[in-house]
Amino acid sequence: MTDALLFRPTWMSAPGDTIAELLDEREWSQADLALRTGFTKKHVNELVRGRASITANAAERLSAVLGSTAEFWITREAKYQAAQERLRTLESRKTDTGWLSELPVQWMIKQGLILPDTNRAARVDACLRYFGVANVDAWRETYTAPLAAFRSSAGLSRRLGTLATWLRVVELEAARVECLPFELATFREVLSSARGLTAQRDPQRFLHELRELCAAAGVAVVWSPAPPGCAVHGVTRWLSSTKALLALSARYRTDDQLWFSFFHEAGHIVKHGKKLLFIEGVDGLDADKEAEADRYAASTLIPSEHNTELAALRTELAIKRFAASLSLTPGIVVGRLQHDGMLSHAQMNHLKVRYEWATP
Repeated sequence: MTDALLFRPTWMSAPGDTIAELLDEREWSQADLALRTGFTKKHVNELVRGRASITANAAERLSAVLGSTAEFWITREAKYQAAQERLRTLESRKTDTGWLSELPVQWMIKQGLILPDTNRAARVDACLRYFGVANVDAWRETYTAPLAAFRSSAGLSRRLGTLATWLRVVELEAARVECLPFELATFREVLSSARGLTAQRDPQRFLHELRELCAAAGVAVVWSPAPPGCAVHGVTRWLSSTKALLALSARYRTDDQLWFSFFHEAGHIVKHGKKLLFIEGVDGLDADKEAEADRYAASTLIPSEHNTELAALRTELAIKRFAASLSLTPGIVVGRLQHDGMLSHAQMNHLKVRYEWATP
């Protein structure tokens, strides 16, 4: 559970109210309490009215005279001060309510990322806590600056908050994936063996196996649907020097698209630097690095030594036999043939596996 889902009361009575109640129970006056505690009458009055804080010394004296422990009185004061600070924070959040229009708030509520608070200032606070930042300026620095390279599209600048929300979703999910330290050689071996998973038709099964394989190589694989209006297909980034994130959205509906996307993202991890961020499905991408990732995905799925055999495939039976020889699903072979112009995009599509993604 994130901090955004914790209930935080916005009101709490002052510790002085408890003192006043105990005085009434004993039928004591404030003067009586002053006499017993050694405080001045003025200080007791300020304690009762909440104008003076309960210090450690005061807590000891109140414990001796009114009962309970010093820790109780210190905690009572601390909770009250925290509640007061929260009220001040919520008051300051009122100036940032316009920021909510940049975020998919209703989607976040529906997904259980934040609570459905009707107070807009409280919503601002919940969203900031979800992103793990103290204020909107910090959010822009943390989430806008890294995405600056992807803002060449005018439309994207208006959807930046939606994209940032999805990145935060997969970032938090990846944090829960336990990984061994990244090893390039191990990851290459994983990618070679992962090709065999393409023959599985159940995404819940092969995504689970894929996550376990990649975690052993230091890569956290995450699948999460993107919010409406967010055209992202996948993302690759380094969470630390020893842990990479490879995330896929639910925009790909066929096996050839999904697996090519996975190996494309993997190509960024294998080929490109640890400080770079790659987001598929938006403008502003590095064309050279994208082309290199495409070539990596294509050659990993169907090694170049099989290009002559690939070019000769024309029948459904031949495609199935070729796919089986490489431990591939036939749909991936069809997708490659369509991409290379050896088949039209209307041919052999029945060989592709179509996925129905369930919303987490």
